[in-house]
Amino acid sequence: MAQASAAPTPGAITGDVRRRILSDPEIVLSDPALMRALVERSETPGEGNVIDMRGLAMQRLEERLARLEETHRSVIAAAYENLAGTGLIHRAILRLLDATTFDAFLADLSLHVAPLLRVESIVLAIETDAPADMAPPLRAVPRGFVGEYVTRGRGGPLRQVTLRQLPEGDDGLHGAGGFEDGHAFCSEACLALDLGEDRLPALLALGCEDPHQFKPGQGTDLLAFFAGVFERAVRRWLD
Repeated sequence: MAQASAAPTPGAITGDVRRRILSDPEIVLSDPALMRALVERSETPGEGNVIDMRGLAMQRLEERLARLEETHRSVIAAAYENLAGTGLIHRAILRLLDATTFDAFLADLSLHVAPLLRVESIVLAIETDAPADMAPPLRAVPRGFVGEYVTRGRGGPLRQVTLRQLPEGDDGLHGAGGFEDGHAFCSEACLALDLGEDRLPALLALGCEDPHQFKPGQGTDLLAFFAGVFERAVRRWLD
């Protein structure tokens, strides 16, 4: 014979409300007004069946405070990192603008701009229909090279800034051409350059030994700004 279910306690929550709370207690724990009422009720003497809601509420508040503190630390760290990056880009741009000749402009890329940007190699690759040997950091490359190099032969639209990690043993523009012998490059930023009408595209490649310096998903606004200033500076020299 089936045992009859116990009668609900007078005043107890029944029906859909009770089932909903049991299936998702978060709806109560996340409601400040409900939690306040439960805590006040738990302080009433003589109620032996009331759970210590004050302790539960404090635990929930501590967990939320810990999450807020972690978010706060992450936001502050990101802000400082962005501020530091902005300063580096500004100093690198000012250094470029100091050059009074194109040779000095190119020399500054390796000697001064690369350290400011915290990279080990900078290569300026310019497409031409008649490639020839050039001194670092300048490199002449055949027509169509920039799109092929940046997209790795997959085609598709060419973004102004592409951040990526280089496969092991592949130094890209930074090692194969003998620009930085002895280095193992693990990440790269490719800045596509528009040198103006009637000129083929160019590419500024920043190579770094740190595999985490450049990788997909990072912000590119500062590098895009640097690329915009750089291509205008190059146009000035080419004119």
